[in-house]
Amino acid sequence: MQPNKDGEQKLFSQFGLFSLLLSISFGNVYAQSFTEFKRIQSESFTKFRDKRDTAFSTYLQAQWQEYNAYVSQPLYAKEKPKSLPHLLQHTATPVGPHLLIQKNSFSKKKLEEIPKNIEIKGGVNINYFGENISFDVAKSIKNAQYYPMNQKGIMNFFSVMAANNYDAVVETVNSTCKQLRLNDWGVYLLVDKLSKKIYTNTDEAKLFSWFIFSKLGYKMKVALNKDNHIVLLSSVKGVMYSTPNYTLGNEKFYVVSHYDQGKIGNIYTYKKDYPNAEKSLDFSLKTLPSLQKNYKSRTVSFKEYGKLYTLSYQYNQNLLDFMASYPQVDYKVFFNAPLEDVTYKNIIDGLKPYIKDKKASGSLNFLLSFVQKAFKYERDNEQFGHEKVMFADETLYYKASDCEDRAVLYARLVKDIFGIGVVGVKYKNHMSTALHIPMSGDSVKVSGERYVIADPTYINASLGENIPKYQSVIPDSFIHVRSVSN
Repeated sequence: MQPNKDGEQKLFSQFGLFSLLLSISFGNVYAQSFTEFKRIQSESFTKFRDKRDTAFSTYLQAQWQEYNAYVSQPLYAKEKPKSLPHLLQHTATPVGPHLLIQKNSFSKKKLEEIPKNIEIKGGVNINYFGENISFDVAKSIKNAQYYPMNQKGIMNFFSVMAANNYDAVVETVNSTCKQLRLNDWGVYLLVDKLSKKIYTNTDEAKLFSWFIFSKLGYKMKVALNKDNHIVLLSSVKGVMYSTPNYTLGNEKFYVVSHYDQGKIGNIYTYKKDYPNAEKSLDFSLKTLPSLQKNYKSRTVSFKEYGKLYTLSYQYNQNLLDFMASYPQVDYKVFFNAPLEDVTYKNIIDGLKPYIKDKKASGSLNFLLSFVQKAFKYERDNEQFGHEKVMFADETLYYKASDCEDRAVLYARLVKDIFGIGVVGVKYKNHMSTALHIPMSGDSVKVSGERYVIADPTYINASLGENIPKYQSVIPDSFIHVRSVSN
């Protein structure tokens, strides 16, 4: 079958790759006999527990269509600089009023304790970033098999799941989400871990995830690639960069598991969504997940006008592991995530003696020097082998960081400590920040308002000093930073 033109869809060939005929060779692929397998399938159709599933299972048997693969654009149109220029250190004239540290900086609200998940004997137990979570999974759920390996097999898997008692799984996912304060990405990882624990077969694990996500109300689909393996497609709020995606109707669906892995080829799938499944994956991290505490310590230091400053702080390794799982999504996700409470308090306690009695420029410049000099500069491809925007907690943790990571950290500290208006300033191959303050120097216009440049990567630069090559460049975009409470 030849690839179709961009945006076009091609119907299955009646006798093509996805024929609905059962394979005549069973071998030892499954322990069940074919007779037992057929019995389970036929019984399932008469025992659907949700009236939505009858019509949807019928729809899954209809002809599917072919869709072309695209890979979304990378984060940067041009490669970031290998190194950035330094200024000779100079003393900036202190200007502006004394800034007040925000009252809520030291006493963040404690959330009500929610009872922990109780381990179920004989249940399926997973470790979720330090949390042991137990699921009551009906043994008969494992009767759901992807057999034969084609469209018919998907319908067979769905029919067995639809006839099973899956409610306990859905309820545990929902209660865990509340207990651990999980966002949509947290839910995605939870279901993914559970699926892989129940099924050793990768295709069946994806089909199970698809079924559970549908019951949770998420807009997801399954598709078949050229080898008849399962591809899980997710509707996403915003953009995922460098990720294979397909346009179904007027909406993009992403292969979330293939972030930064290039194209996976054309797929065959269906158009309609599961009834009442309307939620797109939202990567926003407005509150951090409440994960098991596993604190470790780090100390950083930097010199300012010949004096050595040292800061020590703790970080939760489980939270860092959760953040490390994030694909590259909208910048606003990273700029608007809160710092972990203990880490934030350690940082503010260490910085407070040096910023509390200074004029505005002095306090903000000291924070700028901390972010500029306490961390080694290194591009993501050199440190990780791929592009990675860090959350503020990650920039404090990793041995090195580049421009957008420092911009996220500086913006977060300025917003949380002083409550000043701040934006991320995105160029084609660089990220800086700018502050809404009445000071002279290099600046940018944001919605008609003047913001003064504060570049966390331009070593020894003070407020209002932009890297010369960007002084006359109009930024590509701005990322507004909001106040958060964790």
